Amino acid sequence: MPKILTLTELEAAINFWRQRSPSVGEELRLCPEASSLATPYALMIIERRKELTVAELSERAQGALVAWRETLAQRG
Repeated sequence: MPKILTLTELEAAINFWRQRSPSVGEELRLCPEASSLATPYALMIIERRKELTVAELSERAQGALVAWRETLAQRG
């Protein structure tokens, strides 16, 4: 797995999880996977970062990222 994650990739992973498990409740709560990726995404925007290392993500976010990348690889 690549060690660097771009803002564009992170956004694509969030959108994947949002499509797979849409927001729920009146507050439109994100699924755990999308939620775990949303915080680093917001921080990247605030800090004007274009990329971050995968090691900077929480374990849950890393798991969501791995599952997203595996899905991409399966699609070929």
